[in-house]
Amino acid sequence: MPADILRQIGTIARSLDSLSNLEFKQIALTKGQYLYVVRIFENPGIIQERLAELLCVDTATCSRALRNLVQKGLLEKKPDATNRKIKHLVLTPAGKRLYPLLKRENRHSTQVALTGLSAAETAQLRQLLAKVSHNVVQDWQAVKKGHQRHY
Repeated sequence: MPADILRQIGTIARSLDSLSNLEFKQIALTKGQYLYVVRIFENPGIIQERLAELLCVDTATCSRALRNLVQKGLLEKKPDATNRKIKHLVLTPAGKRLYPLLKRENRHSTQVALTGLSAAETAQLRQLLAKVSHNVVQDWQAVKKGHQRHY
């Protein structure tokens, strides 16, 4: 089993995250906060627990990011109509205005990453990464629930 596959995936992820953090500094989005804005825009009214699962982060990390976005005036937490403990996450108009920029950056990064790949290679990569992602997310969810991984 090639040991460098996850290293390469990690390098790609860290590079893209670093690029985004540098480019989004001008709009005061730091430490991956852009991911939260995008996911909330695409899933208006999502609750924090579901967002944390979607991003594969722990609830404390998610809570900190959301608190920062609220302080920046990009996000509101709206109480549920029937259960006041449930808060739905909704972008403010200022948060919604960021989405087109974030999507353009994502489109550009995707284009750069896939340079030199044919349509068939791109489709194959998408399919293989979906399988890898599924496997890793399942493993993460099991550990999160207290299961022990056996190496």
